[in-house]
Amino acid sequence: MRHAHFLVTAGLLTAWLAACGPSQEEYDALANKFSRLQKEYEELEKLREQDQDRINELLSENSAMASKLENLGVKLDELDSDLANAKALNEQLKKQQEAAKKRLDTLKEMLGKFKSLIAAGKLKVKIKDGKMFLELPSAILFPSGKASLSPEGETTLSEVAAVLAQIKDREFLVSGHTDNVPIKSGKFASNWELSAERALSVVKFLSEMGVSPGVLAAAGYGEFHPIADNSTPEGRTQNRRIEITLMPNLNELPDLSDLEKELE
Repeated sequence: MRHAHFLVTAGLLTAWLAACGPSQEEYDALANKFSRLQKEYEELEKLREQDQDRINELLSENSAMASKLENLGVKLDELDSDLANAKALNEQLKKQQEAAKKRLDTLKEMLGKFKSLIAAGKLKVKIKDGKMFLELPSAILFPSGKASLSPEGETTLSEVAAVLAQIKDREFLVSGHTDNVPIKSGKFASNWELSAERALSVVKFLSEMGVSPGVLAAAGYGEFHPIADNSTPEGRTQNRRIEITLMPNLNELPDLSDLEKELE
């Protein structure tokens, strides 16, 4: 049951930013979702406290019954093992709750700082594949067919950099994406080169604006990760974009120690 509660919370966290858009109404809706997630976290904390109370009761009972059980020839190994498992499960749940709250606080803080960019339609915040990422239209950042930032692009990225520079212990993957229309510029052999060069331009600028170079990486996906239909002008516009992915910490990844033992 405790695992089920945690999975519900994780599911809500994943859904938290899925519909984020540029309007004030959608921003307020996200803020309400954060409040509901906070309530879920508080309920999980109550469950954890109840588990701790039960563990304390078991410890008391174990101490009181130890001598009687021994007199009856009953071994305490199994009882001690069950108690240890209960304590371990309680500690695991506590760590999961703390990690979930930390991620929630970080995302909520970022959302508040990006409010003006979201409202202006310059930035979208989404959840994809369990990760949070920022989506910026290429039309805002770059002139058509070029990889050098426009003045408007530098202004927008300056605001983004001010937020990213404050986030500790995180890495950011900047990825460039294009539509499927072949590039006609002689400078770039294909959309792949254009997308990679644009991602690198963003990385360099973020570094100049105070984001640590050690947490930045660039990648070019060309036309191969579309988010819309390339057969329409609107779809192609959506596909021409820069994404900045907030990469998960190692301690947020699943524990694979049991799988490691099986491989051995």
